Amino acid sequence: VQLQASGGGWVHTGGSLRLSCAASGRTFDQYGMGWFRQAPGKEREFVAGITRSGSGNVYTDSVKGRFTISRDNAKNMVWLQMNSLESEDTAVYYCAATYTPLGVLADEYDSWGQGTQVTVSS
Repeated sequence: VQLQASGGGWVHTGGSLRLSCAASGRTFDQYGMGWFRQAPGKEREFVAGITRSGSGNVYTDSVKGRFTISRDNAKNMVWLQMNSLESEDTAVYYCAATYTPLGVLADEYDSWGQGTQVTVSS
């Protein structure tokens, strides 16, 4: 599956952004999906994941209650709604696909999008 992430940009602290990830191919519903991020000088970290059907999800602690991952298998799309953004959320965000039901490790993911920059500042 090929992935194309979009929706990044610059936003004030406390603001919101919605990231989108468009997937190509007819087997999108066979993949668990995830969002990762990488800040300058830091390792890539898991942000959120969602199961193939969309019935289950998982978040890293720092974004719980602020970010929401969702998907629409009919549209081959996955989204990351980000609210109450903080400067610590500044990073390049990547969507990724995995054959595991709900992956939280980068090594579990097989396909990656190109990344979209999110910058949060006051």
